[in-house]
Amino acid sequence: MSTKRYTWASRGDVNAFFGLMLDNMAGLLLTVTLLSGVFKFPVDFAVKYMIPGTAIGVLVGDLLYFFLAFRLAKKEERSDVTAMPLGLDTPSTLGMVFFVLGPSYAAGLQSGLTVDEAAMRTWHIGICSIFVSGILKSCLAAGSDFIRRTIPRAGLLGSLGAIALMLIAFLPMTELAVSPIIGFASLIIILSTLVARFELPFKFPGALAAVLVGSAICYWMVGIDRMFETNLAPHFEMVESAWFPQAWLTVFEFKWFGAFSDTLQYLPFIIPFAIATVIGGIDCTESAAAAGDSYSTNTIIGVEAFATTMAALCGGVIQTTPYIGHPAYKAMGGRAAYTLATALFVGGAGLIGYFCLVFNYVPKVAVLPILVFIGLEITSQSFLATPRRHYAAVAIACIPAIAKLVSITDATAVPGGGVAMVPIIRMLAGGFIVTSIIWAAVLANVVDRRFARASLYCFAGAVFVLFGFIHSPVEGDRMFWPWQIWEMANPQGVEGLSPRRAIIEFAVAYAVMGLILLGLSQISGTKPIESDEEFEQLGH
Repeated sequence: MSTKRYTWASRGDVNAFFGLMLDNMAGLLLTVTLLSGVFKFPVDFAVKYMIPGTAIGVLVGDLLYFFLAFRLAKKEERSDVTAMPLGLDTPSTLGMVFFVLGPSYAAGLQSGLTVDEAAMRTWHIGICSIFVSGILKSCLAAGSDFIRRTIPRAGLLGSLGAIALMLIAFLPMTELAVSPIIGFASLIIILSTLVARFELPFKFPGALAAVLVGSAICYWMVGIDRMFETNLAPHFEMVESAWFPQAWLTVFEFKWFGAFSDTLQYLPFIIPFAIATVIGGIDCTESAAAAGDSYSTNTIIGVEAFATTMAALCGGVIQTTPYIGHPAYKAMGGRAAYTLATALFVGGAGLIGYFCLVFNYVPKVAVLPILVFIGLEITSQSFLATPRRHYAAVAIACIPAIAKLVSITDATAVPGGGVAMVPIIRMLAGGFIVTSIIWAAVLANVVDRRFARASLYCFAGAVFVLFGFIHSPVEGDRMFWPWQIWEMANPQGVEGLSPRRAIIEFAVAYAVMGLILLGLSQISGTKPIESDEEFEQLGH
């Protein structure tokens, strides 16, 4: 019996390539731009040390997914298999910049290190963080289904939706507002083509069209500035070209091993992001299966974990993840060539060094609307993939993320709060991803009348508080051992409230909620709710 020959490349791969490639390049640009713009991190260092290894993660992951497509095509004797897409995890990009890399760099400077020393320390912490993430994901790959069954979808997606809306979508929008003529022009093309799914002539990729139009407007404004000595165009931060960078090769001296102790304080951010990509990998695999390509879930997650680990071993600071867009790429007619092309282009950007050209000459404000779309898409999915009765749980998961956003911008601007509210906001923001998961999981289980299960999340929250895993009052959201709480007696924060008292009160508060829920679970006649229809029949 003859088998069908796999058609691994088609015209649809062109559109798929631009979509996947631009998503990844936007992630690389965002990493460098935010580190330099927000934390004054040296751009040259980020480009020469961090970008190559991060790009290698994409290179390895997409190459392996490329070969997995061939294996599936051979196994099922099909010619239309579409490869799984892989790229830099956007929530983790924001998370690593704002909660790990940026704060660690600032802490290094405050401790008296020079700029170069602080940057090197930050790089090593970033490597350790991604290495921990890769190992953790490898361990969780086999048990990912158990995690998914245990934690309500509102908890998993609610925390991710909060990050997507508050950080991935909101922060780039503030950048667009600085150069609205360029930013809004690119944004409306993104919204029209990717959100509203309007097809451009000749099936031209919407993401590429947005970047080209935004860049054209930008350089038109540059021309106007030169002719009339105006100041319309945004400022271009230039970095010296670094062809075939070699500085990142010092990663193989393994000096970064010494930064593991400094990395422990960032585990409340690292662990949830790793778990989120595992759960996301399951959803992506299921989505691909619904579109007709049934990959092994454990293999997809295992390969992605390997790619993250390889990125760390090569000096990368952002983890990879399977992308949810497989059905869209399949609908475009994409096969496997688009992942191969993305792997080579993104890998080459880091290793050959033409990322510098992209960074120097492509206006960031023309690329950032892609991130706004990603934020909106993730937020939408957080609700669409969650039962209606759990919508409030998704919403409550946003509150810790809002607190984190306020704390990293201007906490003193809270209406009616003022300076006195700053320590409380910082405590609410501490470990906000885990807090979002706990709050959403508690409310989702309460809605379902599973009070005993909800109480377990409350008791877990009480324990997490005692270790500073959530609601840490220590600067930098640092973790601590429970016995160190007694050393935190100096008045600090709201009206002389000491960190010790704040920690104890938060822990007791979670424990009290758990006890109340245990009491509610003992009320006779309590029956779990299994569907939206049952919930809607209760009446209010």
